[in-house]
Amino acid sequence: MDALRKQASKLREQVAKQQQAVIKQFSGTGYESSDVMVIDEVEMQRHQQLEKLYRSTRAGKDFQKEVVRAAEAFTAIGYKHIEAGTKLSEDCSRYGAENTNDKILAKGASIYGDARKHVEKEQEDWNKLLSSQLVPLEDARHLAQRYSRMRQEAETQAVEVSRRQARVRELPNPENVAKLQAAEAKMKELKANMAVLGIEASAALAAVEAQQQRLTFQRLVALVEGEKTYHLRVAAILGEVEAEMVSEKQRKESAPPVIPQENSSEKTMYFLAEATHSFSAASEKELSLSVGDYVVVRKVSPSGWSEGECKGKGGWFPSAYVEKRQRLPASDLGAEVY
Repeated sequence: MDALRKQASKLREQVAKQQQAVIKQFSGTGYESSDVMVIDEVEMQRHQQLEKLYRSTRAGKDFQKEVVRAAEAFTAIGYKHIEAGTKLSEDCSRYGAENTNDKILAKGASIYGDARKHVEKEQEDWNKLLSSQLVPLEDARHLAQRYSRMRQEAETQAVEVSRRQARVRELPNPENVAKLQAAEAKMKELKANMAVLGIEASAALAAVEAQQQRLTFQRLVALVEGEKTYHLRVAAILGEVEAEMVSEKQRKESAPPVIPQENSSEKTMYFLAEATHSFSAASEKELSLSVGDYVVVRKVSPSGWSEGECKGKGGWFPSAYVEKRQRLPASDLGAEVY
């Protein structure tokens, strides 16, 4: 008889394990591995709701981490960019200051060095915006994990109740009945606590999910707007620099050439020219002309400028503004031309 009872008890345990395996296959928690059995329909629905919220908030949290990781990488690169740009700015400014001989390269270096300071300031502002996106959002998944652990405890207690019920059926003495009642009371308490915690966890996870959706989207918009602003401002700075450097280049190319003094004993052939257009000097190197003035032209540059003397003054003027009248050697010049 005892052998039959033991065999029946063993068979019941095997059936219970098979039932739990089937339940686990169709109602796994998804947020914590366990062999939890379904306690009732209400608990099953709450469990499924928590599982869905847990997965959703976990995915949102993982995406937040990716955004934060990218912001951290951009920030680190940004500070290296600032360091390199600041050094380049200092090098350009130093070169421009040490080569103040009116060369176009020195002027261009000074212009670019000053512009780089403004570019690095924009980079620093962009880095500050990135840093503001590194604050982690609230997480309520710990409540779901607490619920999962309580659910596992309830599973264990349900097995204990089943075992006590089998003992009472086999041997209904006062001791076994008392142990069964204690197990059932503990099971009832666990179910009540699970109900309260399940409601709390569901509400918290739902609120966190909404917060994740809203704030993560706001952060993405802020990143897009910040990066757009950064690039637009840098483009504006570089556009101004380019315009200034091109203007400086054009001014240098259109200015009268600087030709060194010639120390030669050979005779230099000058010619007499008449001004056909008025010209107003813009610097001390240039020569003002009025229509009808006669000029002794001493040098003609391929750049379109000529150097000569008129009314006791010498300087450069556009070659196209005069017409040649007479050629004569420099030794024949003994008086001013009017």
